Amino acid sequence: QVQVVESGGGLVQPGGSLRLSCVAFGSAWNIHAMGWYRQAPGKQRELVAHITSGGSTNYADSVKGRFTISRDNALNTVYLQMNSLKPEDTAVYYCNTEEYNGRVRWGQGTQVTVSS
Repeated sequence: QVQVVESGGGLVQPGGSLRLSCVAFGSAWNIHAMGWYRQAPGKQRELVAHITSGGSTNYADSVKGRFTISRDNALNTVYLQMNSLKPEDTAVYYCNTEEYNGRVRWGQGTQVTVSS
């Protein structure tokens, strides 16, 4: 069984940077892809960035050019480097894993607040 744990959230000023980390514990050999999603108050959860085991990535239009997702398969870890942060990036950020059998698991989320 896979357990997903995020870290790295916090408070940052507009224009600042943060790096989120997500570690998958357990049967991580079964993971095909990992992704970052976010949910702001009163809004639906949305995809931020996604990366497959082969390294293919995709991003939400709102974060292209500012956020970078990367993955260390040996450490079963995915990172989200967030630069040029804006107040509208404020949300709870969730990491998920997608297994080859189709199962999806979620972390508990980490709060990112962009405010002066």
